[in-house]
Amino acid sequence: MSEPWEEEGPGEIRKFMYVNRKAPYGTIYALESLEVVLIAAAFEQDVSMVFMDDGVFQIKKGQDTGQIGMKNFSPTYRALEGYDVEKLYVEAESLSERGLSEDDLLVPVEVMSRDAIARLMDEQDVILSF
Repeated sequence: MSEPWEEEGPGEIRKFMYVNRKAPYGTIYALESLEVVLIAAAFEQDVSMVFMDDGVFQIKKGQDTGQIGMKNFSPTYRALEGYDVEKLYVEAESLSERGLSEDDLLVPVEVMSRDAIARLMDEQDVILSF
């Protein structure tokens, strides 16, 4: 069985969506997702990221990881634009449920309803959830 990026002919651009649902620290999911996104973008794929559920905390301003002894990797999200990863979406309901607003986020995003994100997911070739 081939990998998702091997299914099209050479030079074909595929739509990859990375869905981030986990809090930024306590597991490796958030950091792994960020690393995979940067790799995919280097291969010139059409990359988008969705932050929903506790994943919205990954791009929250003012993270202080000193007390938990982990490196704060959230500033790396600002580098995404340099890799042409500019399609960043946040689920409105997830922000609201966590008492956050778009002003609380590190990077420019498009806030979308749960239904709009579901429709956007339908347009993707590959969806990876972290």
